[in-house]
Amino acid sequence: MTDKIKILTLSDHPLSPSGVGTQTKYFIEALLKTGKFKFICLGGAVKHQNYDAQKIAPYEDDWIVIPIDGYGDPQKLRSIIRNEKPDILWFMTDPRFYEWLWFMENEIRPLVPMVYYHVWDNHPAPVFNRPFYLSNDLIVSISKVTHEVVSEAAPEVHNVYHPHAVDPNIFAPKTESEIQSMRSENFPGANPERVTFFWNNRNARRKQSGSLVFWFNEWANKVGRENVRLIMHTDPNDVHGQPLQHLIEHLGSDGTIMISSNKVPPSVLSNMYNIADCTINISDAEGFGLATLESLSCGTPILVNMTGGLQEQVTDGENWFGVGIEPASKAIIGSQQVPYIYEDRISKEDFHAALDRIYAMSREERRELGLKGRQHVETNYSFQQYCEGWVDIMTKVYEEHGSWDTRNGYESWEIRELA
Repeated sequence: MTDKIKILTLSDHPLSPSGVGTQTKYFIEALLKTGKFKFICLGGAVKHQNYDAQKIAPYEDDWIVIPIDGYGDPQKLRSIIRNEKPDILWFMTDPRFYEWLWFMENEIRPLVPMVYYHVWDNHPAPVFNRPFYLSNDLIVSISKVTHEVVSEAAPEVHNVYHPHAVDPNIFAPKTESEIQSMRSENFPGANPERVTFFWNNRNARRKQSGSLVFWFNEWANKVGRENVRLIMHTDPNDVHGQPLQHLIEHLGSDGTIMISSNKVPPSVLSNMYNIADCTINISDAEGFGLATLESLSCGTPILVNMTGGLQEQVTDGENWFGVGIEPASKAIIGSQQVPYIYEDRISKEDFHAALDRIYAMSREERRELGLKGRQHVETNYSFQQYCEGWVDIMTKVYEEHGSWDTRNGYESWEIRELA
């Protein structure tokens, strides 16, 4: 036992630009700033130049990242746990990546508690995940949908709702003069009243990137191509998506639909949200949707499918901070690993009607709508509450569950009555 609580994390590399990586970084920094924690991180889900352990400045020995392929493996984890003797194991991302980890529960949980920061996209409750849920000391749910389905599938597991957050000092509204200056710089000579839509997502099947290109292109023909533009911030050649540049060229490349493929720092991404009049996400499944939260934090309204975590961002139940589209179909789809889940698809007609609503607003009306969204973010997704919440959660886990010689609240055996 050290003088600081040592946490072992499994997730995307905490310095990577992915949503999982960003939230892991926020989580780690919040705890490190208390001076009571230290971290060993298995940083996965990116291609590494080398696999040497990295000390992250300015924390040095209190924050060490060990690059790994994927999200790790049993042999690597056994070695780290035995050599580093962490007090808590914290892990995050889709449960499909962690079946191997839960199969090791009988090796891990007698020594340290397991805390899972969980995302699930939709109903029905995934009862097939129940054995995995039961293998954790605590599940922290990133959305209301996630919290609901976990509570239904495994009500006896401690499950708390603690949504994502973004840094409000980075993702913040610019002044009108700053926005106009950035628009002039990025689109010299363009119609200053041209309505700009922004899409920041991975180019993957569930993100509906192909539908977006075709549907937006058709809508642009209706309202006048010189009056609107769509910027897609993504990898156009992602192996899990469609060849977006090919689609755009097929439809006629005239600048109405543009690709932004370079990785940019958060400050530049914030500028992109501010330049936009509206941010779009029409995924058929979305556990949370970090880009739309970033957009709202910048004061830019959103246009979203009413699915997963998106539906709790676009409205607080009374007020709206953009346009929400109810799915036109809810099909039960599945695979060998995920037997069933709803896939929420919107229709082209409803999408066009939503674009019409945003387009018909004045710039001042869109601005007012976006600034209400900023207040929604500050109230319900406060970055301060996110950080303080994680400090409280992890402190309680350490105090209530202990580790190694002080481990309690877990039995590696159970008594069953045989018929």
